[in-house]
Amino acid sequence: MAQKTLDFRVHIVTWNVATAPPPRDVSSLLQLDTSCTNTDMYIIGLQEVNSKILNFISDLAFDDPWSLHLMDILAPLNYVKLSSIRMQGLLLLTFVKHQHIPFIQDIRTNYIRTGLFGYWGNKGGVTIRMSIYGHMVCFMNCHLPAHMENANQRLDDFERMLDAQQFDDDSFGNMLEHDLVFWFGDLNFRISDFGIHFIREAINNNKYNLLWDKDQLNAAKKKEPFLQGFLEGPLKFKPTYKFDQNSDVYDTSNKKRKPAWTDRILWKLKDVSGSEAKDTESDFEQILKVTLEKYTSHMSYGISDHKPVTGAFTLQVISFMFIY
Repeated sequence: MAQKTLDFRVHIVTWNVATAPPPRDVSSLLQLDTSCTNTDMYIIGLQEVNSKILNFISDLAFDDPWSLHLMDILAPLNYVKLSSIRMQGLLLLTFVKHQHIPFIQDIRTNYIRTGLFGYWGNKGGVTIRMSIYGHMVCFMNCHLPAHMENANQRLDDFERMLDAQQFDDDSFGNMLEHDLVFWFGDLNFRISDFGIHFIREAINNNKYNLLWDKDQLNAAKKKEPFLQGFLEGPLKFKPTYKFDQNSDVYDTSNKKRKPAWTDRILWKLKDVSGSEAKDTESDFEQILKVTLEKYTSHMSYGISDHKPVTGAFTLQVISFMFIY
């Protein structure tokens, strides 16, 4: 087969929806309001989807309101729902353009609970992995523990998920053995040390860089070995938590929580620079390159105390299948 280079565009959404139903207009969230909509795959990770017992039972029998709403929008644009995986309030949806279906293979889904010492699914991760034109790619939507003081628990939970998450065929020892891993969700990391007035002043003056070093996740990436290699775009948008509902005003309640970049999208390519990669080289060396095209929040949505975050990526793959 002839070698071909393919640009495969993935649009990732993460949003803690605080049990709210979907808004009517999600055009900007899905990049449908731009002149050239060329997304090949949508990965939509939601947290705190309404999981009250009656809602949850109904969603088990029928598609949940978010899935139905997104299908109504995307199906006429030639997208197919590839997968839906739910663990209580965590929902991970995958939509792909119809023409790519023959080249999306080996699809597996799973979830892992971390709430109440692993017995409760209010926190944890839902995951899908698949082969995209011959490259194994894994997407994990997480909801990690809240509050400033729980940074170490967040890190411990994610490290355990990386090690423990398995799929039915058990062909990978852990998630990081995939060619590419995307990690996103309400990761709940906060801005430490600075007071609320300094943080808000920096935000009001668009000086987000003054806050980056005190972001708990940024700090952890510099010192935690298991986070080495995880990449993220620059945080050049306002912290996405916590807002008064239906507004772009930060928390005015008695708690007055400090703004934070709780909602994040990161990725990691498998390290193939060692001797193991040399041992598995073939006549056709497969290459996977990732380019972040856009990383932003969407301030116009007010149904939740979180603002949604999106990442637009181009995966440049060398494929050895005939592409129609």
